[in-house]
Amino acid sequence: MEGFFTWEMLLTYSGATLATTLLTQLFKEIKPVSHIPKRLLSYIIALLLITGSTIAARGFSLSDTAMGFVNAAVVALASNGAFDAVKEERGTRGE
Repeated sequence: MEGFFTWEMLLTYSGATLATTLLTQLFKEIKPVSHIPKRLLSYIIALLLITGSTIAARGFSLSDTAMGFVNAAVVALASNGAFDAVKEERGTRGE
């Protein structure tokens, strides 16, 4: 493995979900984007990741770009659900 992520890895469900979760947590408190609702921010990040990695790995295609909007919704929802589950688990352990 040459690096943590590859374009092909970002095209997988698990790779896109992990990257979306990490980038959302990294950017959510930065001033220019802190006013954006977190679920919308994760969708934007997922859309950029999926579209960018698709173009980098396969080139531009209108059909791939259109599917990117749907896939980004799936990835963003999974990312939000995974983070909420971790947050909830941490909250119950502290009680």
